[in-house]
Amino acid sequence: MSDFNQALIDQIRANDGQVTEGYFAGRQVLILTTTGARSGETRESPLVYSRDGGDLVIVASMGGAPTHPAWYHNLVANPRVKVEAGGETFEADALVVDPEERRRLYDQHADLHASFKDYEGLTSRVIPVIRLRRRGSAVAAA
Repeated sequence: MSDFNQALIDQIRANDGQVTEGYFAGRQVLILTTTGARSGETRESPLVYSRDGGDLVIVASMGGAPTHPAWYHNLVANPRVKVEAGGETFEADALVVDPEERRRLYDQHADLHASFKDYEGLTSRVIPVIRLRRRGSAVAAA
């Protein structure tokens, strides 16, 4: 893990789920813990998120890179994840959304996190959108 990501994770944990300084200050950032697709080891990733009903939404943009981020491959292989958001920690199921829902959720996410408006133009891949649904919760209303 990069020093930048580790420092961001440390800041989130030290401030009850909030980012208080730096580029992500005041933004919604969660810590996603996945199980490695090949290694089976746990991996932590700080990611901006949005909300849709009772679900959290993350986007596998990797800044518009030509490949999906490693955490995306991990959650596809092992969709049970741990989420730390807003000072709360819970288990969730990661659900890659269908194309119609993807467009709506991507646009909603980009409205909250403006940099995502540019990412689709930087890559030829379809950037996946993922719902994080708290384990044991009913299907959230859209």
